[in-house]
Amino acid sequence: MKPSMNEAQAQAAAAQDSAAEGEAAPRARRFAMLRDVFRMSGEKSQPRVGLVILGFSALFLAITGRLVMLATLPTEQVGLRRATSNAISAARPDIVDRHGNVLATDIRTVSVFAEPRNILDKDEATELLTAVLPDLDAKELRDKLGTKKGFVWVKREITPRQQAEVHRLGIPGVGFVPENKRVYPNGTAAAHVLGFANVDNVGIAGIEKYIDSQGLQDLNGAGLATQASDLKPMTLSIDLRVQHALRDELAKGIEKYKAIAAAGAIMDVNTGEMIALVSLPDFDPGNPVDALEKDRINRMNVGVYEMGSTFKALTIAMALDAGKANINSSYSTAGGMMRFGRQVIKEYHGTGRTLTVPEVFLHSSNMGSIKMALSVGVEGHKAFLRKMMQLDRMTTELPESAAPIVPQRWGEINTATIAFGHGLAVAPLQAMAAVGALVNGGTLITPTFLKRSEEEAKRLGIRVIKPETSEAMRFIMRLNGEKGSARKADIAGYFVGGKTGTAEKVINGRYAKNKNFTTFTAIAPSDKPKYLFLAIYDEPKGYAESGGYSTAAWNAGITTGKVIERTAPILGLPPRFEPPVAPFPLMARLGAWGTR
Repeated sequence: MKPSMNEAQAQAAAAQDSAAEGEAAPRARRFAMLRDVFRMSGEKSQPRVGLVILGFSALFLAITGRLVMLATLPTEQVGLRRATSNAISAARPDIVDRHGNVLATDIRTVSVFAEPRNILDKDEATELLTAVLPDLDAKELRDKLGTKKGFVWVKREITPRQQAEVHRLGIPGVGFVPENKRVYPNGTAAAHVLGFANVDNVGIAGIEKYIDSQGLQDLNGAGLATQASDLKPMTLSIDLRVQHALRDELAKGIEKYKAIAAAGAIMDVNTGEMIALVSLPDFDPGNPVDALEKDRINRMNVGVYEMGSTFKALTIAMALDAGKANINSSYSTAGGMMRFGRQVIKEYHGTGRTLTVPEVFLHSSNMGSIKMALSVGVEGHKAFLRKMMQLDRMTTELPESAAPIVPQRWGEINTATIAFGHGLAVAPLQAMAAVGALVNGGTLITPTFLKRSEEEAKRLGIRVIKPETSEAMRFIMRLNGEKGSARKADIAGYFVGGKTGTAEKVINGRYAKNKNFTTFTAIAPSDKPKYLFLAIYDEPKGYAESGGYSTAAWNAGITTGKVIERTAPILGLPPRFEPPVAPFPLMARLGAWGTR
C-alpha cells in the first residue's frame, strides 16, 4: 500500500536532514583540526616570539650600524650631497642701486671635488689635474688625495673650459659640484659700500656682511633660500651714476694734487640717504686680494681725522643756539693770537680787527671761534658735540666704523682747539651727519645706505638745533660761497654754500707742518638744501696754479665744484640763473652782515 502524500513528504525531509548531518560532521572535524593547529600552548609559542624579537633586533642593529657608517665614512654620494647642500645654502640676494641697477648678484659656477678613497693612483691623478689646472699646488693636492677622507675640494669655481678638460680626464673619484659665485658687474664701483663675499659666499665686509647679520645664514640653513631668486633684492640708496662721477673726480684729483689718498660722499640732508661714497685707493669686490691692505680702508667710515675749519660751523651753531651769540655779535681778533698757559693759538689769515659772526666764518677765524666756544663753556661744549653725534661711534648698516678720538682730560685748551677743528678726531661720515642737521632745519638724521623716505627720516630724526639757527648757518655758508673760501665750488645756477677745512696731520704725536688733511663741505641749494657734498684729500701737494698752497680751497674745494657740476643734473637739481627771492628772511629782518 502506497504511503500518502504527507508521509512521502515527511520521509523526504528526514532523508535531507540525515544527509545534512552527514555533511556537517566532516566540517566539524576539520574546524576542530584547524583550531588545534592555531591553539598553541604557551610552551610552543615562547620560542617563536623570541625568534621574532631576535630578527627585529638584528634588523635594528644593521640599520644603526649603516647610519653610523654613513656619518663617519661618507660615500661619494653622501659627500656630494653635503657639498651640494653647502653650495646651495650660500645663495645671496641681489644688491641693486636706488634705480634698480645691479651692483652684486649670484651666478652658477662649478667646483671640482675628489673622494680620495676611490682614487687608486694618487700620483697620476695629481699629475693629470695639475696639468689642466696649473694654478694648483701639486704637493698640497697630493697631500689631500693621500688622506682617507670621503670628500675634499680640488678647486673652487672653475671655468666651463676647465670643467670640460677635467671631465675628459675621466679620473674615478673626481667630480663636480654646482655652486653660487658672487659677482660685481661694475668693478670697483661702490666697493667700500658693498664689501665682498668669500669663496663660500659668506659676507665679509660692507653691505654683504650686513645682509648676513639680518638672518640670511639662518634662512639658508633652514633651506628657505636656496637661490638668489628666492630672496628679495636689497635696494641701496646709492646712485650708480653719481657714484661713478664722484670716484672719477676724486681719482683725477689724486693725480693732479699728488695726494696719497682721497675720499668723498654725497648725502640727502632730508632723508640721511647716502647717494654716493668713495674712498681711494679702493679694490675690486670680485677679486678682493688687496682689500685688507691698510691704505684701502674706508676713510669715510673707518678713518678718524681732525676735520679742521669745517668744525667751525658746529662751533658757531652751538653759540647761536645756546643764545650766547646772535648773528650780529662781534669778536675782537686784535693781536692775532690767544695764549693758554704755554700754548699759543694763532690766526691763519688774521685781520686784526673785530669780526661779526658771518665774518668769523668767512675769514675762518680761530680766535672768533674760540671765544664763541668758551662763552658756552667746557661742559656745554661737550654736551653739544655729544648731541651732534661727534663723541660716540656712529652706527650705520656698514659693520665697519671707528670711534672718535676724544681728549681724556677735557679742559679749556681742549675746547679752544676743538672749536676750530683740532684736538678731536671723528669719522668724516659722522661729521657729515652733523652738518646735515645744521642745514636741514635742525634735525639730526643718522645716515643710511638703504632707501628711506622723508616721512620715515622725520620719525627717526632728533631735533638738535632751532630752525632759526639752521637758517643762520645756511646763510653764512652761502656767504662763504659768494665771498669766502668756498668760491671755487660756487657753480653758477646752484646757489652753493660751503666751508673749507685744513688740518695739519698728526705724525708720531706731533703736528706735521708740511702734511695736510684737507676737507671741503658744500650744500646745494643753500636756501633750501637737498644735498650735502664732501671731498677729502690726504697729503695733497701744492702746484703752480695754487702758488704752492696745499690748503683745502685749492684741492678739495675745486674737486667739490666739479662734482656738483657733473652730478647736480643727475640728482634732479635744476639750475637757477636768477638768485632766489628772499632766501633768508630772518637774516634780512635782523640786518645780518652781508644781507645788504
